[in-house]
Order: sequence, then C-alpha cells, then structure tokens
Amino acid sequence: MHRKVNRAHGTLVPLIAAAALLATSTGGRGDEEEAWIDLFNGEDLAGWHNPYPRGEARVVEGIIELVADRKFFLATDKVFGDFELEAEIKLPPGKANSGILFRAQKREDGSMFGYQAECDGSDRKWSGGLYDEGRRGWIHPQKPLENPYNAEHWTAERREAMRRDDWNRFRIRCRGDHIEIWVNGVKTTDLRDATDSKGHIAIQHHGEKGQVYRFRNIRIREIAVTR
Repeated sequence: MHRKVNRAHGTLVPLIAAAALLATSTGGRGDEEEAWIDLFNGEDLAGWHNPYPRGEARVVEGIIELVADRKFFLATDKVFGDFELEAEIKLPPGKANSGILFRAQKREDGSMFGYQAECDGSDRKWSGGLYDEGRRGWIHPQKPLENPYNAEHWTAERREAMRRDDWNRFRIRCRGDHIEIWVNGVKTTDLRDATDSKGHIAIQHHGEKGQVYRFRNIRIREIAVTR
C-alpha cells in the first residue's frame, strides 16, 4: 500500500515536540500495549529466515552474526503493524553500514524493501535516520548532506547519538503513520509517513566482504490501536 508522504513546501513535517512527547509517554489515548516478546531467543534463529540466496546468519554466544560479500537481510517470519521494537547493533571496524528494516516488504525474488532505521558507520553520522530501502531512498535526513532541512532537523545531538565502536541501542515505534526512532535514548526521527502499514522486521549486512555485523537483545511489543 503506497500513500503520499506528508510534506510542506517540499520538506517533511516533524511533529511538535510536546505532542510527540505526550504520544510517546501515553502510547496514544486508548492504545493497549502488549507484553514484550523476544524476537531473538539468544540460542538459535527460530522465527527468522534469510530470503536471499546468499549471506550467512549464525548465533555466537547469544549474538546474531551476519557474514556476507553482498547485501542481504535476515527477516522475521512474522509481520508487524503497530509496535515498539528494541535492538542493539554493533558495527565492525572500517567501512560498515547497517540498519533495521521495519514494516518491510518482500518482492517475489525474496529481496526486501521499505522503511529502515539507519545505522551509519561513516563520518556522515546519519544513524537513526529514516531510509526507504530499495524505493525512495533518504526520507530523513535528506540529501545532499548540507541543505536547509538538515540544518534545522538533523541536529548535533542526533548526529552524535551513535557510539561508533560500541553497542548501540535502537528503539523504533510505529503507531499508524507516526514513525519514531531513538538511538541510545536520543530521538533521531519523528515524522508521519503512511506508505506501509505492516511488514517484516529485518536486520542488514551491507555486503562488505569479511565484515561481521552483530545484533542482540531484539524484542518487540505490539500496540493495539483503539479509536
């Protein structure tokens, strides 16, 4: 399902901070948040699958490790609509890029596309931004690197939220068309986009040969939206 992104004069409209804080703290009037469920049990890859003909996923001491020489995603079997997700990512040293797909779609050949919470290991420092994998590209922040939108909305606090050589905790919350992303407790994305209402969760290996991407403590709680 594809719908128009909310924009004003060509830029996405971030929500008013106070309203965003209220929505985060209450979950929305009438919403019911389910109990947290571990998407990764720490022992094996039950509940996950690799839709690609490449890439290796393995469990080592309670951590999912992804190894590949081309980009691939390891995806949940189940699809999710409204939810709150938490996960930790550790990038390898050197050139590296990863992220978490959510409400992700899958083509007939198995390739995945859709919303991605970015984990950016480069000097650009766009971790926690919203990327539309395999479709529209960057939604927030926006290319080029320097532009009026980024000057206003991609603040120094957001740029510095990720710890490059350490574990980083990502939090993603989707309720209707409201998408929020946090990195290590810093809210980096807060906007509305109604392109996809449900889909898979997936974790990424960007394709750098010999690099090992690590993920742990992946859990989710679904939100039953009542109106």
